[in-house]
Amino acid sequence: MWVVAALVVSGCAAPHGEPDCLGVPELRTPPGRVVTMDGGAAAILTRLGVGDRIVGTAAPTFFEDFEGPERARLDAIPVLDDGPGNAEKIIEARPDLVVGISALSFGGFDGTPTVERLAQAGAQSLVACDAVESGPVHDLRATMTFIRRAAEVFRIPDRGEQLIAELTRDIRAVTPPERPVPVLALSSPPSPGEPLYTVGSRSMANGVISLAGGQNIADDGAGQFADISIEQAVWRDPKVIVVISGIGHTSVPELLRAIRANRALATTTAVRRDRFVVVSQGATLSPSVLGGRAVATIAAVLRAAS
Repeated sequence: MWVVAALVVSGCAAPHGEPDCLGVPELRTPPGRVVTMDGGAAAILTRLGVGDRIVGTAAPTFFEDFEGPERARLDAIPVLDDGPGNAEKIIEARPDLVVGISALSFGGFDGTPTVERLAQAGAQSLVACDAVESGPVHDLRATMTFIRRAAEVFRIPDRGEQLIAELTRDIRAVTPPERPVPVLALSSPPSPGEPLYTVGSRSMANGVISLAGGQNIADDGAGQFADISIEQAVWRDPKVIVVISGIGHTSVPELLRAIRANRALATTTAVRRDRFVVVSQGATLSPSVLGGRAVATIAAVLRAAS
């Protein structure tokens, strides 16, 4: 089953609440000691050129999407917690700023620090908004907004705009299919008698799929996440299944086997023609410098299916 969150860390408890999206913190001077609540935030700050100010991070599994020199720089960041971020360990690092790509990292997961507790310890908080508009998400505007806000906090607005331009060029370089291709996104095995849990119209994954030239078959779900009956999914006949990895304990091979073994889904064009594309949750469900790569990866399969 999906964990309803923009950030999902394998093995952590289900979230029990989500604070409102925070504004840009006001600091007298640019932050000098930063803790990131996840590797995705650490990667964004590193691309902005302020990675040397990160004194620790939680949720380092996001680093698995990177390679080469960039991966080496990220691996050099001290890991305070392999999970979503233990409050005591975060505060012990004496940060003046704590950054995360999901509001759930700030008290939404068991053991994580709330914004109020961090403030009492002398730390400001910067968190990405899950959505920047009330309607369906068809782009990566939330990512660009987060980058711009982070650059504002560090007082490097020009570098923020440069990074946004780089990501925009990556997306514009993608060639989508001529017509939208029906897509189903799954991150967990289908359960007998249960609906399929997938992404809704307000998920960032919906924006990634849209930019790639896909039509999310569950985009009539008004939230970030949605459920759809297997019967409906079969009737809407996805031509491609996007497998979102990194959620829960099910490996990608296990997930693929479970989808193929489902008798109902086996009748869809996607399964019959073995059209699957695997993308990580870090690049699709939350702000990420890898959003353009996720768009390109999905678009390549969609073009072959069109």
